[in-house]
Amino acid sequence: MTRVWKWNRPVTVREVLEDLQQERSIAYTTVMTVLDNLHQKGWVRREAEGRAYRYEAVSTRAAYSAALMNDAWSQSDNPAAALVAFFGMMSEEQRRALRDAVRIAQGPEEGPEQGEGGGETRVTPDAAGEKPVEASGEKQGEKPGENPDSGPGGTGR
Repeated sequence: MTRVWKWNRPVTVREVLEDLQQERSIAYTTVMTVLDNLHQKGWVRREAEGRAYRYEAVSTRAAYSAALMNDAWSQSDNPAAALVAFFGMMSEEQRRALRDAVRIAQGPEEGPEQGEGGGETRVTPDAAGEKPVEASGEKQGEKPGENPDSGPGGTGR
């Protein structure tokens, strides 16, 4: 997969073989078998080109890494403890990258001089993840002014 991601375009078995042969001796059939296995597992798609196939990654390396982390985390019987242990293994550089990623995932924040009322305003995806929705202190799914503790249709009064 590293070679397929590296080029970021559809590649042939021959291209991957020639790249790998710069580092070690490897047979054409080995590369072909690995790419075929990746195709069967759904990691790459392929299109026929003459008598050969061109293989292309189905997702990015980052998406693959995120899926691995999510799978490992979801298998834990104590996800919070798993995260604490994982964070404890991180270098300072990795922790900085994590903080940056959390800021990006949360979206841009406006300061009090930019937003009305000094509340936090950020852009988040809607429930379907299709279009951005502005969130201004209310929880996702709440209507402005609605008290979630008042029960269905209640006003909290």
